[in-house]
Amino acid sequence: MKTVRLTMGQALVRYLIAQKTIIDGEEVPLFAGVFAIFGHGNVTCVAEALEPVQDVLPTWRGQNEQSMALAAIGFAKAKKRRQMMVALASIGPGSSNMVTAAGAAMANRLPVLLIGGDTFANRIPDPVLQQVEHFGDPTITVNDAFKSVTRYWDRIVRPEQIIASLPQAVAMLLDPADCGPAFIGLAQDAQAEAYDYPAAFFEPTVHTVPRPRPDVDAIRAAAEALRGAEKPLIIAGGGVHYSGATGALASFASAHKIPVAETINGRTALLHDHPMNVGPVGVIGSASANAMAGEADVIFAVGTRLQDFVTGSWSAFREDARFVALNAARFDAVKHRALSVVGDALAGLDEIDIALNDWQAPASWAAKGATEYASWNDLVDTLSGPTNAEIPSYAHVVGALNRLAEPTDLALTAAGGLPGEMCKVWKGKSVGSFDCEFGYSCMGYEIAGAWGAKMADPDRDVIAMVGDGSYLMMNSDIYSTVLTGHKLIIVVMDNGGFAVINRLQNFKGGKSFNNLIADSRVKEAFNVDFAKHAESMGAVAETVHSIGELEQAFARAKQADRTSVIVIKVQSHEWTPGDAWWDVGVPEVSEREEVRAARADHEASRSKQRVGV
Repeated sequence: MKTVRLTMGQALVRYLIAQKTIIDGEEVPLFAGVFAIFGHGNVTCVAEALEPVQDVLPTWRGQNEQSMALAAIGFAKAKKRRQMMVALASIGPGSSNMVTAAGAAMANRLPVLLIGGDTFANRIPDPVLQQVEHFGDPTITVNDAFKSVTRYWDRIVRPEQIIASLPQAVAMLLDPADCGPAFIGLAQDAQAEAYDYPAAFFEPTVHTVPRPRPDVDAIRAAAEALRGAEKPLIIAGGGVHYSGATGALASFASAHKIPVAETINGRTALLHDHPMNVGPVGVIGSASANAMAGEADVIFAVGTRLQDFVTGSWSAFREDARFVALNAARFDAVKHRALSVVGDALAGLDEIDIALNDWQAPASWAAKGATEYASWNDLVDTLSGPTNAEIPSYAHVVGALNRLAEPTDLALTAAGGLPGEMCKVWKGKSVGSFDCEFGYSCMGYEIAGAWGAKMADPDRDVIAMVGDGSYLMMNSDIYSTVLTGHKLIIVVMDNGGFAVINRLQNFKGGKSFNNLIADSRVKEAFNVDFAKHAESMGAVAETVHSIGELEQAFARAKQADRTSVIVIKVQSHEWTPGDAWWDVGVPEVSEREEVRAARADHEASRSKQRVGV
């Protein structure tokens, strides 16, 4: 057997380079690059292996390990899980910084390979710098924290162990049913040790994402359930995007006259003006989709895990509504006793389409969907149209940017009030032009994720919309984008703190407290100059004071040669309606009359929940 003598760090890098994938008929690297911050846990070994191969596996230096991993998530999402990045951190805090991002990837079923330095396998130098010692178990390090937020976890303490471990990690990363983050911890001494690796381990391997076919009996049963429906509704999730099933969904809905509501991750699966589109559904959804969900007798859930923001904490549907779930993951397909169709979304839609033949839902049901959707769009147009308001609302800003955006632009956001306003107001001009990380609702994804999305598709503008709270939490990758030449358009909407949580606090009877800056324990509230801050990191930045000024600034940002940041103050108490109910804890006992009233309302709404059936 032919062998190659390499250190474990060198072998790891060589293996990653050998992995290929097919995108649009072209063979490309499976791992498009590495985000890395070096420290004593990786700089002398893995960095030594990465430096000579930058032409085939480029290394990008971020400013924070969490944001690097979030950028990797944004990249993977933009690539529809067909290509991915590596996020590499050193020992201790460098590794643990990535745990939050791992949670975001886990919740959103997105592939990213996380690699962290670790302690010494031989333990001779213990305790080493940045080691967290567990008195009763010396095998535990901070890297064990990743076990709760990764699909695959391993610690490499001997150089030959990667021969078995890496193929398993890659297989999981590409599995549509099990996709998520993988973590591999590398003992510092094992990184440096040499081994005679089989040369075959490094032979180029071309991977394809499997497309599992559903069971024929499940297809038959799903078609029968839909045929028996008087008011069927499709709920399209992120899996529709990842399987490349957006075209099939549009054709399926049109052929069978079934209205389609979109989840947050499923937004822009259909064009805004598709005749079967009834809007986003759920807590931050549209009144039109929620009205349809409340009447539907059969819910056909395609590629969605049915998160509480989609289901209105399972209060958004009729008690007798039947669910048919098409999902690559069995775990998701069997939720709430759904008739489960375990398989790829594209394959499943095609096969159910054939089984349905020329069946169509009643014309009156599709007509109702069109009427509800038209009324909803009229409301959105009224709330988001041009305005001379001194301080505009979120909807005004999102509406203005939507009118000016090109069809190819990607609109991206994450936590706070923007997911609701973006889901409700943004009109998809092209399929796949919207990214809202709301599976984990991870503050900080907005700028970092946009950096990764821009890397994935440099030819389109990425418009990152971020609130002042998220901006203050994680903004340093503005500097990264200027350094690397990945231009973004970032719109910072300043509403004086965590305004959407203040809204929830008030709605459930609580007094405004510790969310808006004005209601927090501060010596003196003042406004941050976000434009100057962004400018100090090399961006083009300006503050605007009206929608008219915003429109002009956006045109300048489009023409700028680097990342542009536009700052605008927005209302902290104006929100677009349309929401479904959301179950959050409301105190049973309180001295506040407002809380007692909210509790009574909560009890009434909770009575409408479906409990596991």
